[in-house]
Amino acid sequence: MILPPNAAVYAVPLLELNEVSKRFVTPLDLAARIARYAGASMREGVVHALDDVSLAIAKGEVVGLAGESGCGKSTLGRIAAGTLAATSGTRLWRGADIAALAPQARRDIELKIQMVFQDSYASLNPRMRVSDIIGEAPRVHGIVAAGVGDDYVDQLMQKVGLDPAFRRRFPHQFSGGQRARIGIARALAVKPELLVCDEAVAALDVSIQAQVLNLFMQLRADFNLTYLFISHDLSVVEHLSDRVVIMYLGRVVETAPALELFRHANHPYTQALLAEVPTLDKRHRDFAPIKGEIPSPIDPPRGCHFHPRCPHAMERCRAEQPLLREVTPGHWSACHLNDQR
Repeated sequence: MILPPNAAVYAVPLLELNEVSKRFVTPLDLAARIARYAGASMREGVVHALDDVSLAIAKGEVVGLAGESGCGKSTLGRIAAGTLAATSGTRLWRGADIAALAPQARRDIELKIQMVFQDSYASLNPRMRVSDIIGEAPRVHGIVAAGVGDDYVDQLMQKVGLDPAFRRRFPHQFSGGQRARIGIARALAVKPELLVCDEAVAALDVSIQAQVLNLFMQLRADFNLTYLFISHDLSVVEHLSDRVVIMYLGRVVETAPALELFRHANHPYTQALLAEVPTLDKRHRDFAPIKGEIPSPIDPPRGCHFHPRCPHAMERCRAEQPLLREVTPGHWSACHLNDQR
């Protein structure tokens, strides 16, 4: 279990994922099934999206989840939000196993965890007006009475920086930044405690990104929100997060308070990512990406998943999976090099 550095202040994490794994099975096509029937050694492909990931999020915390595309961060976010079922592992809300609760109690908890998606256009029903997109869920779940629904929608639109006069418009009549705000208002409409933001600003222009990020911070203060903020942009993660979790090929490789991680990254993968973040003091420098390609999650390497690309790899890395260990207070890293320090 990975706890925030000030975990002693909290009796129980708000949301906790324990040893969560996710496998996606790719079925054989017709030709492969015929070949297997004829005696060929054919088997279904299994994508190892998550591999025994544990994560705890404290009340009021902003956890930034980062890594390359395909590392499993969006899958972890969807499992945290309850929109995707884990293959194994447990999901706890204030210490209670959500899957073991009665149906009504489970639904009440699921409402407290909402998701803000990357593609604001695809995640909004194009045939629904904004007033219905935002107001439908609170009406259905009895959060607001039918007679006050319009006022409630107007208040939420104002909170996210939208003019309530546009409440009868359809999603295609808004800009990308405005649609992002509609998605945020929809998530807030059911009065959640935790927002899972999956690349929520990645599709926006840089100037609009800054506005939406500032909105997230303002809403955090106004509604006492907790965030799991997923992004491939480390500058965004650094700006927003209290604590950062770095993932690689379905595993957590490092986690630490944001300031500690960006100043004293421990894992070679984290160091390589941070080395290529554009900054003003890196002028006249050629971009040098991490060597090699990220391995296939269908056939991940043994031992440390990063060893085929790591400049410090040794024989032990190829055979033994490194476990997360605390290298300094609140700073956890999964690297065999720590055993030599």
